[in-house]
Amino acid sequence: MVKIYTLTLSPSLDSATLTPQIYPEGKLRCSTPVFEPGGGGINVARAITHLGGQATAIFPAGGATGEHLVALLADEQVAVDTVDAKDWTRQNLHVHVESSGEQYRFVMPGAMLDDDEFRQLEQKVLAIESGALLVISGSLPPGVQCEKLTQLIRAAKDKGLRCIVDSSGDALTAALESGGLELIKPNQKELSALVKRPLTQPDDVRSAAQELVRSGKAHRVVVSLGPQGALAVDETGSVQVVPPPMKSQSTVGAGDSMVGAMTLKLAQGASLLEMTRYGVAAGSAATINHGTRLCSLEDTQKIVNYLSQS
Repeated sequence: MVKIYTLTLSPSLDSATLTPQIYPEGKLRCSTPVFEPGGGGINVARAITHLGGQATAIFPAGGATGEHLVALLADEQVAVDTVDAKDWTRQNLHVHVESSGEQYRFVMPGAMLDDDEFRQLEQKVLAIESGALLVISGSLPPGVQCEKLTQLIRAAKDKGLRCIVDSSGDALTAALESGGLELIKPNQKELSALVKRPLTQPDDVRSAAQELVRSGKAHRVVVSLGPQGALAVDETGSVQVVPPPMKSQSTVGAGDSMVGAMTLKLAQGASLLEMTRYGVAAGSAATINHGTRLCSLEDTQKIVNYLSQS
């Protein structure tokens, strides 16, 4: 099977806790926090591992939080290839309020990544064997401009790597400038920004995704539609997969689980329908968990079986 690598430029150590209620000024008594690895590419690698695949996560790690992050990934048997960073890896906080069911996500700025650290990460990427899949996922940290991302993707493609990008805003726009991406996963709002027009009519989302494929910017575009699942387009056609009705506990990690599952299927040479179905199933499986937990193989397979019969 094709080997899979992920690149996370802005990793995080995520902590999740429960509190009975939330209000200003007073002390909010919380449960013992649960710590988990965080950051787009790292979570994609974790999801792939949870689903029985293998992926190597490339990322910078700094300070005690970085050491904790690496240790947690070792516990999950996720292969890593890290660069020592001067700044401590950021720590995010997710708070679930028991009385209301609401969740609050406190996301800290990414650690600064200097030119030398970025260069070391780039060297690790360019040492990957030709033909492998490289997932670049997450936000850009301070010190890294969009131009650097574009240059890195072009260099990776020149080395024969098949690049998947899951980002947003200027970073996603910059990534598409290189063209020939294996897969992107925008939501409807992000897709609208990419084609620079509102998507209000029934077939507008499909048409916009097809436009990106025809232009050569991406071989596959999978548009995340929330409760409506996902619409996937490649040069051969399009499919839409709608998940079963399920009670969502948390949407944290759903997108990364989806990308991980789709990447695993791409590595196995699956069809557009199989890839999208597995991605939607994994994303849905992640939502039935509290906090920052990702998909599990058991839950994902149950949903895949349901979708295959519907």
